[in-house]
Amino acid sequence: MHLADFPATAAAARLLQPALAARVVPRDDLGPVRVVAGADASTLRFDPTRTVHAAMVALDAASLAPLGECGATHRGGLPYVPGLLGFREVPPLADAFRALPRRPDLVLVDGHGLAHPRGLGVACLLGVTLDVPTIGVAKSILVGTVEGDLPDVAGAQAPLVWQGRIIGMALRTRRGANPVYVSPGHRVSLATALAWVVALGRGRRLPEPTRLAHAAATRVRLGHDPG
Repeated sequence: MHLADFPATAAAARLLQPALAARVVPRDDLGPVRVVAGADASTLRFDPTRTVHAAMVALDAASLAPLGECGATHRGGLPYVPGLLGFREVPPLADAFRALPRRPDLVLVDGHGLAHPRGLGVACLLGVTLDVPTIGVAKSILVGTVEGDLPDVAGAQAPLVWQGRIIGMALRTRRGANPVYVSPGHRVSLATALAWVVALGRGRRLPEPTRLAHAAATRVRLGHDPG
């Protein structure tokens, strides 16, 4: 999908969601992962200018050494509408992705993938738009419930279920921390998504790529906001 084809209204975005969701590949279709990226966006919910500040941070997948980061700011996009945030965030995220010095083989997105009421969270939409493998790593539940126990130990997992289907997994990355909610974005299975989130942790709640992307997106916003 080209950015020029992105819908200009929430109504148009809702109409487009089923066709885009049908293009999501929820299974492994990725080669060797040498460069991994984190993606995040920073916004003010009721900003009348509808400004979105986005950042991508590229890391060496083996050592997590930084390889570069890029930011982008877009104004005048869609308003804040739950369930449609991907259409608001993906355009600047895509610009930041294309400005990276090396193309990532896998992108971890701060947000949901298939754990979305219409199967098209921001990680899915970004993956389909860029044709890149993506994983959603969210800090809260958008839809579904966690079934089973989730002990307070690092590595504990429990399925996130909605309408009788497992749409993601609650993962406690460290003891004493709230879980994150992992779901496939595009061209990645749930098992592979979980394995990468675990592998890219450094004893913190968030995996290193999205943790760094969050900080980078905040810097982009602070660099643009007056005062």
